[in-house]
Amino acid sequence: MSGFDKWMESFSRRLAQRSSRRSFLATAGAVLIGVGAAPLLPVARAHASTGKDGDPTSCDYWRYCAIDGFLCTCCGGTTSSCPPGTVASSVTWVGTCRNPTDGKDYIISYNDCCGRSGCGRCTCQRDEGDRPLYRTDAANDINWCAGSGADIVYNCSTAVLMGVSTGE
Repeated sequence: MSGFDKWMESFSRRLAQRSSRRSFLATAGAVLIGVGAAPLLPVARAHASTGKDGDPTSCDYWRYCAIDGFLCTCCGGTTSSCPPGTVASSVTWVGTCRNPTDGKDYIISYNDCCGRSGCGRCTCQRDEGDRPLYRTDAANDINWCAGSGADIVYNCSTAVLMGVSTGE
């Protein structure tokens, strides 16, 4: 047996004595998902201009192409942040919307803001790309506050710009 083989065997045995398969798999999975998968996403990180691309308090605003709920811009928040006293749900649905100003498609994350009673202003329901409830990642008819560990009470929805869509 070569010196490298002996060293590899002793290293493997020491590693096996000090760790479990479960911890190894957890670490390997975290590395693969955290580092390996991120570059594979079809997103080029960029931000659209916010000057001449529409009124964020109107349901016709380009980012709202797949939204369903009250607009946070009318409830004390912005297109990307929840109003004071509410918390963004940790689970979201996504859509791809075209910005008419530059003609590019952008990936939008729709986040429900939870914790206070419904805002009740600027109701907006646009269903472009909406999928049935069994495709929860693209369904906009779900109270996302219920699955996030946050307060279950829905207040409003944001439309967070994630980046430029580079795929179809």
